[in-house]
Amino acid sequence: MYSDDVKTDEPEATHRSKIPMFSHFRDLNPNLTRVMMFLALYLTIGTLCFYLVRDQISGDKTNAVIDAVYFCIVTMTTVGYGDLVPNSSASMLLACAFVFSGMVLVSRLLSRAADYLVEKQEALLVQTDILKEQHANKLRYKCYATCLVLVVLFFAGTVFLVMVEKMPVIAAFYCVCSTVTTLGYGDKSFSSGTGRLFAVFWILTSTICLAQFFLYLAELNTETKQRELVKWVLTRRITNDDLEAADLDEDGVVGAAEFILYKLKEMGKIDEEDISGIMEEFESLDYDDSGTLTTSDIVQAQTTS
Repeated sequence: MYSDDVKTDEPEATHRSKIPMFSHFRDLNPNLTRVMMFLALYLTIGTLCFYLVRDQISGDKTNAVIDAVYFCIVTMTTVGYGDLVPNSSASMLLACAFVFSGMVLVSRLLSRAADYLVEKQEALLVQTDILKEQHANKLRYKCYATCLVLVVLFFAGTVFLVMVEKMPVIAAFYCVCSTVTTLGYGDKSFSSGTGRLFAVFWILTSTICLAQFFLYLAELNTETKQRELVKWVLTRRITNDDLEAADLDEDGVVGAAEFILYKLKEMGKIDEEDISGIMEEFESLDYDDSGTLTTSDIVQAQTTS
């Protein structure tokens, strides 16, 4: 009779086994989910197109389907080994279309997928007390997490090329570096079917992580300079010229609000255009021209609108 006694047709163990999969899917950012759907569509269409023109693509071939997916990934990431190349007008035009559409898709992946991967890595690191106390340095730890992922990807790629593709260690590391940076000389590449299947996932992940790492470094550099500017603004001596500049209403007295605005302008967090826009909104709400906002002003503004 109690709700706890109610039975379902589905076994409890089976029900529990389905929860993690759906919970992980729901945890994905909606924008990331959309990008992943576009990626799946891109790879599906690309695989079909390049499979249909497989006789118009020359080079070292393995499995037709794997080669088609591999060629899509190499084209999309602009690696371009040269181990598979179009040799007809139709296949060349098709490759041109897919390289541009692939670059657009990669740019979306850079801003969505890499963020998601790094945030998952960061979630593991944030459990320590040190990072809880250093919340302001979140971007720095994102750089650390991305660097850690890159090291793992470099190591995995090198080991795979040595074990599966039978490359010397130096040649394998050289191939990894030329691939991740999308340099793609073409003298070293994935030549076996197993290697190309691995490359489909590894190339996409590693190139995105490297690009995101450099993006985080640029953001960290900008943030560091901004902090230095803020520190300088807050520690330097105030002069009479500063007080004169901070006196917005020119009444000879600088109030707390005027001083705060002046400091924010020095820090680059606000400019004259922002202040003018805010003042215009204030004046439009101040119906009694008292220089202050009251409940009656807001009610009258809402009624008028």
